[in-house]
Order: sequence, then structure tokens, then C-alpha cells
Amino acid sequence: MQRVTVVLLAALDAAIAAAVGLAIVLAPLTLLWVLAFGASAEWGALWPISGTLWQFGHGVPLKVVLPDALLSSLAIPKEAATFALSVPPLVILAFTALFAARSGRRAAVAGTWLTGVLSGAVTFSLITTLVALTSQAEVLQAPVWVAIVVPAGVYIAGALIGALVYAWGEGDGGIIDHLHDIVDGWGDWAPVPAESLRGAGIALVALSGVSAIGIAVMTVLRGGEVIALFEAAHVDVLGAGMLTLAHLAYLPTLLVWAASWIAGPGFALGAGTAVSPAGTELGVVPGIPVLGLVPEHGSMWMLVVVLIPIACGALAGWMVRSRLVWEGTGDRYLPRVAIAVGIAALSAGVAALAALLASGSIGPGRLSEVGPPVGGFALAIGLEVLVGCAILLLAPRHHDELAEERTDRWRAEMAEWDGHSSAG
Repeated sequence: MQRVTVVLLAALDAAIAAAVGLAIVLAPLTLLWVLAFGASAEWGALWPISGTLWQFGHGVPLKVVLPDALLSSLAIPKEAATFALSVPPLVILAFTALFAARSGRRAAVAGTWLTGVLSGAVTFSLITTLVALTSQAEVLQAPVWVAIVVPAGVYIAGALIGALVYAWGEGDGGIIDHLHDIVDGWGDWAPVPAESLRGAGIALVALSGVSAIGIAVMTVLRGGEVIALFEAAHVDVLGAGMLTLAHLAYLPTLLVWAASWIAGPGFALGAGTAVSPAGTELGVVPGIPVLGLVPEHGSMWMLVVVLIPIACGALAGWMVRSRLVWEGTGDRYLPRVAIAVGIAALSAGVAALAALLASGSIGPGRLSEVGPPVGGFALAIGLEVLVGCAILLLAPRHHDELAEERTDRWRAEMAEWDGHSSAG
């Protein structure tokens, strides 16, 4: 594919990613604007709020400044007129990152991944700059440079990951192949980087799946509390629909909270509160319907759930070990130790990033501390995954495994020989 074509397609991908993300925010707000205010709506305020919420969905922290008229009508104290809002709905961030990864991979397939990533990065950065300069709202405020850098950083990171993963596996005829050749020259240590990344990916995907199952189970068990909070909010059909959409947007954030609960550290719903398997200490909780899923009680017996991240690590260790056996590499003990440590470290790093994005402030006062502890979550995930993958990776190779390896290799060689014979 010609380089100009790759540049244009990558730029188009970036424009589509930005446009779809903005539409996800703008469409329901437009409907709300029409139904709530009718023809007399002040349309000039719609775009600034939509653009700011799009930035917020990418992780940009906001400063909320409530006007005096609203403070008077709702009898809100003046000390609560200004507060930070820094727990974003991660569904928009996830969409942008996945779309960027797809674009980066497509550029890598075309053989010009660096050009494609640069084109997409420049295009998305220009769009974020335009949005930041034209969507400055009075109620929701964000530093302009943060509103430009953070969304652009999400897209660039996604595009680079998508491109580099494909280029490492399939080759790019350039710098990645040169780096691959250097790593291949490490001998028994050559599988360490790739298998560490692969194992961390397996462990994190497994933990995400378990967290989703946990949320589904709590929805069944505590659905009545959620319905009661919906009723207590006294909203009409439009309000209930908007609340439901907001809950769906926060689903990835809730997955991080659930994973932190499963790992042991739990999460907070305000200063001085804790929700963990060992116990639940809550004060006054905001009447947000989805918070009805939070378990009211904990027990030391619930700490058995920490075996789940260990099992996720064991699954990663088993799959990495199977690949090493198949390829006939990683026989030495120290490289396997390095892989286990690499899987744990990468898992802990991703957990720290996820906790950083899923924690912060959702209101004034005690609501300024919400979400999982970054350090505690990362440490727990790292140690639990390390235990699980070490059990499978470092166990001695038994006779059945060696026999299975020889059988698999013989079958592969015979299949290759048959293929050459048929071709001849």
C-alpha cells in the first residue's frame, strides 16, 4: 500500500474515532436538551458541555464551579460550590484506545506503521486542540493543555500498542525486526519479553472477565436495592434513561473497583470508608442507583476470593509454560523466574494505571476520596499473580510433559514432511 494512502487512512481513522466519541456524548445530551428545554433551549451551552464531558471521558480531571443561582435554589452551602471531578466514565477512553489500536495494526499490516501512527496522532491531536479551544464551559472547567494532551495521549498509546504488537509478531522489515534479532540472540533469555507480555495479558483478561461476572452476580443479588435507589431519585422516564446511560458509561470503572475488591484492597466511597472482602465500613453513601450493588457486609471468610487472582496468574503461567514446551525454549530455571516476575510486574503496572484512572473525587468534602488505592491494588495484583504463575512456571518438568513434547514435535515434523512431499 502506498505511503500516501496509509497517511490518509490513518488520519481518517483518527477523525472517525474522535467523531464517534463526541457523538456518544452529544447525542443523549441533545435529546435531553430538546425534551427538557424545548424550543427555548440555550443551544450555545450544549457544545461546551459536550466537549468538556468528552475530555472527561478520556481521563481529564474537571473543576466543577456551581453558579450562585443554583446554590440559592438548591440550598447548597457555599463551601460545596467548587469541587473536583476526577473519576471518569472509562468507556470513552476504552473506545478511543481500541479504535486507535485497530488503526495502528492496519498501518503495520501495510508495512508503514510509523507513518500511520504519526498521521493518526497528528490528526487526533489537532481535533483535541480544536475541541479544547472551543468547548470551555463555566460550570465544568479543565486546563487547556491537559484537555489537549490527555485525549491525544490515549489515542497515541493505543495506536502504538496495536502497531508494535503486530510488527513484533509478523515483522516490519525495519527497526522492530532489528530489535527482534537482538532479542533472539539472547539464547535461553530470548522468550522473556514476549512471554512476559503474553502472560500479563492473559492474567489481566481473565481477571477482567471474573470481575464482570462478579458485577453480574451482584446485579442479580442486589437488584432490588438498585431499583429502590432509582425510585428514591424521583426521576421521570427521561431521567431514568440518562441515569442508565451514565451507569453503562461507568461500567469499565466499576470493573476496576470489582477487581480491587476481589484482589483484597477493595475501594472507598468517601473519606474514612472502605469496601473490601474483610469488611465494609460506610457512612452516608450518595444515592446513585449503581451504588446499590455495593455489599453491605464483609467477612474474613470472603478473603478466599484472593485465590481468584492467583488462579488467573496460574492460568497465565500454564499457557506460557505450554508455549515454551512447544517451542523447546525456556528450559533453564532463571529465564522462567524472569518471565514469572515480568508477568507479575506488568500486571501490577496495568493495575496501578487502572486504579489511577478509576479513583479520585466525585464531589465535595468526604466524596473527594473514591475508588481503589493505587499502591495497594497494584501490590496485591502483583503478588497474587506472581504466586499463581510461579507455581506453574517453576514446577519441575515431569516425564509425561516431556513425552507429550516429543510426540507433538514428531507430529509437527511429520506434517511438515508430508506437506513437502505433496508439493514435490
